[in-house]
Amino acid sequence: MIDEALRQARAANADLWVIQPGTNGPFAESSRIPGDTREMVARTYGIERAGAVTYQSVQTTLEGVPLRLYIIGYELNRPGGPDHLVAGRDIMRKRYEMIVDQSAGLALGQEVPLGTHGHKYTIVGMTRNNTTSAGDPVGYLTLRDAQNLQFELAPPSERREVARGGALQTNDQINAVIAKVSPHVPRDEIAAALSRWKHLTTLTQEQQENLLSTFVIEKSRKQMGLVMVLLVIVSTVIISLIVYTMTMDKLRSIATLKLIGAPDRTIVGLIVQQALSLGLVGFFAGLTLVLVFLPYFPRRLVLEPASIAVVFVITVVMCLAASVLGVRLAMKVDPASALAG
Repeated sequence: MIDEALRQARAANADLWVIQPGTNGPFAESSRIPGDTREMVARTYGIERAGAVTYQSVQTTLEGVPLRLYIIGYELNRPGGPDHLVAGRDIMRKRYEMIVDQSAGLALGQEVPLGTHGHKYTIVGMTRNNTTSAGDPVGYLTLRDAQNLQFELAPPSERREVARGGALQTNDQINAVIAKVSPHVPRDEIAAALSRWKHLTTLTQEQQENLLSTFVIEKSRKQMGLVMVLLVIVSTVIISLIVYTMTMDKLRSIATLKLIGAPDRTIVGLIVQQALSLGLVGFFAGLTLVLVFLPYFPRRLVLEPASIAVVFVITVVMCLAASVLGVRLAMKVDPASALAG
């Protein structure tokens, strides 16, 4: 979830995000600014490159199957486009070409209808692991195509507006301007100047990532964290009951060990080994299942070695805690009970 939430902001490779005044857009909330803002930002002292971008979710139907995409509109040869392609080529025409992530299940050369006018966009390039925090595959269009998708009206609505004498809404709107700053100029100074003199909200890359990781997915992270805590507690209880039951079945053997002079640490070690065996076998069996079914999982999974190591440590601690009941029962066994009938 964290990786997907930050992927779009990091893929843009931006130093500054220029957005609508008084907002935290374009990911945390809505942001809309005039299209000529990019020229104004590009002329600011210290800005090396600037690109206008739009972000939107679209829903379409392809061969009777619903398809949901997260569309990013960008200016060709400017910041904001895909950072890496695994197949195909970059967009070369200004209209009706699209780059999409492999998770969408589309093929190069395939045409996808989008928008109220049903224009078809040809897939010319593919990316990998480029999805949103909701799991939707990301698609890239030219800025003009993306603006038409986001702001165009359906033909009946256009005719109604013309008939009532209303003016059609301009499509020259964008959601943000991505800016690259010269390494010789402090970014904070440029951000302050844009906010002060251009009356625009300017976020640094660090501020944008903090908004995404702290506010956009915070509730989802807490929900997943709660589920994980409950699973750990339930697993601990199950292992504890299994170890307790196995210890009860061996009370006579434990009493015999005590009778012949076996030290308590030997008996404790045997019970702890049982608990660790249960937990570690479950850990490696679960890890194997995750690796086998990784390509078939409906959401992209990011397995980091550090996270696997943390789960391993949690498993060991959980097993040690689960062995406490069995150890207490074994310590209460009377050696004389080994001679009972």
